Parts: sequence; C-alpha cells; structure tokens
Amino acid sequence: MFNSAKFIGGFLGSLLLVSPLLAEPLQHKLGRIATDKEIAGWDISIGPDGSNLPEARGTVLQGEKLYQTKCAYCHGEFGEAVGRWPVLMGGEESLATMEPVKTVGSYWPYATSVFSYIRRAMPFYNPQSLSDEETYAITAYVFYLNDLVDEEFELNNESIMEIEMPNSAGFYGPDPRPDVQNVACMKNCVTGQGL
Repeated sequence: MFNSAKFIGGFLGSLLLVSPLLAEPLQHKLGRIATDKEIAGWDISIGPDGSNLPEARGTVLQGEKLYQTKCAYCHGEFGEAVGRWPVLMGGEESLATMEPVKTVGSYWPYATSVFSYIRRAMPFYNPQSLSDEETYAITAYVFYLNDLVDEEFELNNESIMEIEMPNSAGFYGPDPRPDVQNVACMKNCVTGQGL
C-alpha cells in the first residue's frame, strides 16, 4: 500500500541532501586556462586586410613542384579536380548561371583568404603541415592556374595584397540586415537574470 507520509518524508530528506549541491555553482575542475603561447598556436587565420600574414615567400615555379606532390592527388595536375574533390581553376563568368563553378579564380573575394585556407586546411590528409614558404609557393601556383599572376611571380606578405581577385566586388560587408548585428559587450554588460 502506498504510504504518502513515508513518500513525502523520503522526498524531503532527499531534497535536504541535494540542496547544498544546488546552491553552489557546479565546478567540474577539468582542464586549465590556455597559455598565450598555446592560443597563438591556434590563432593562424589571416584577415582580408593581411593581418597575421607571416613573413615568407614562394614562387610559382616552387609552388608547381609542391602542388604536384601535395595537392594534385585530389585537385588534379592543373586544378581540374579528381573525382569529387573541388575544382581550383576556371569557372569565370559562371556564378550567375544555373551551374556556377566556384573556384579560386571565380569565387574567392580575397587573395589572403586563399592563403589562409591553404595554410589552415591543406593538404586534406595532413592539415597545417605546410611551412609558410610552401604555403606561399602553392598559393602562388594556384593563382597562376587562374591567370591571376604570371609564371615569374613571387608571392609574399606584401605582394599578396596587390592581387585583385575577380570576384572581390561579389561580397558585401558588413551585413546590413538589422537582425545580424551583434555588438560585443566589453563593460557594464547585462548578465544572468537581467537578460
């Protein structure tokens, strides 16, 4: 038979045992705060303005050799792609068609974005394994495949800023929609219950 007094007594007893745990915020005591050096190791993206570009250099000819050994397996010898891997060259004038071809030469808005992506994510089988010199050289070769630079071109942290990408006017910023504006609070911020 159900005894409501025992049930209520057991429930209240359990609540007394658990309530101190609920009164204090949970602290898992796992991990630690990352050091500045550890954060710097992950802070490798490059902005459109060239911020965070490393000082190094690479040529189209150096890039061609590296590309053949590290990139052609997926992207083809001339950026035409192998299987379902992304095409890197071509696609000019295709973005407004029913079958747009988004390549470095037809879609990407900033030369620095191409460098940053190759630096962070390539080669697919071993990301972040390229040196800065190798990244500049491969990026130079990819630009050459898209007729953005000539065969004698040397890419470095200064010359990359001079490359005009064909679709640079195809992107807009900042986003004018009012629902996507998010100003980060730096002081006197509303927290917790005030939200």
